[in-house]
Amino acid sequence: MQTEHVVHVADAREAVAELGDDAVDLVVTSPPYPMVEMWDESFTAQDPAIGEALAANEGDRAFELMHDLLDEVWAELPRVVSEGGIVVVNVGPATRTLDRFRQYPNHEAISRRLRDHGFQSLPGVLWRKPTNSAAKFMGSGMRPPNAYVTLEHEHLLVFRNGGLRQPDPERRDAAAYFWEERNEWFSDLWEFTGERQALSGAAAEARDRSGAFPLDLPLRLVRMFSVYGDTVLDPFWGTGTTSLAALVAGRPSVGIERDPDLVRAFDARVADAPELSADLVRERLDRHREFVAERRADGKTLQYDAEHYDFPVVTKQERRIRLYEATTVTREDAAAERRRYVAEHDPI
Repeated sequence: MQTEHVVHVADAREAVAELGDDAVDLVVTSPPYPMVEMWDESFTAQDPAIGEALAANEGDRAFELMHDLLDEVWAELPRVVSEGGIVVVNVGPATRTLDRFRQYPNHEAISRRLRDHGFQSLPGVLWRKPTNSAAKFMGSGMRPPNAYVTLEHEHLLVFRNGGLRQPDPERRDAAAYFWEERNEWFSDLWEFTGERQALSGAAAEARDRSGAFPLDLPLRLVRMFSVYGDTVLDPFWGTGTTSLAALVAGRPSVGIERDPDLVRAFDARVADAPELSADLVRERLDRHREFVAERRADGKTLQYDAEHYDFPVVTKQERRIRLYEATTVTREDAAAERRRYVAEHDPI
């Protein structure tokens, strides 16, 4: 199996508008968070009125103007995402003091705008971020009433474009998840301890300028909401974690990123992708074998046998699971405005 991974060095608003109809089947992205100070300069460069609003302490106005910019991307997704395709947006609320301290609910603003574009809002997930803070409140120390809680979570907003998808049954069967994975993944509260693949060198420096999330997060979403052959899009690509997740999971991907330094830094992550992919596949298989051993120790039987592996499974839908590892990754296109990687995948 072969997958292609294309990264466009471009403004997301322009590049998404140039994608074809039904070009992708899954979107996993984490856009710049409005009202988080690290993104002020970027938002203002695209719309000077945002800088004027911030300078005037008009927080609500700046907040809406920032979301207006993001909305130019969201507006293209009903056309670009296939019928029944899934869109997942990772975003957190922002807290800030301009005229006064307040929270800016980015998750509510994005949900409202995507629903306005015709997307159906589905149950989402809260994921708890790692934190080094020993304090569980901020504000007025030990005395009420003016303290406020520490933000330790972000939102994974989930949307569907139209009706249910019915991909080819063989692809669905091969991309099935294990029964115990389903029970863990389809919970509404996740917790990840950090980045599975450590960033170093240029990649680590680039991450300081992006809102990167841990690899396990997009990897789980890719496995949950796509099948082999589906194309995954991240219009706010950052350090390329979504593309890396798609690559190691055997799905093609498209990324869009304005900063060419972030795109160049991705080469270091791709170099480690085959080893990472093999580790991830073996980890899934080993975890399932441990699950089988625990079930048997409890006197429980598993009725069905996996066709490609030496273990039983709980349900009929798991019997044809087929996991792939990326054996080689080749960079075939390194133009200033576009990079293209081709990965070869073997079943394991």
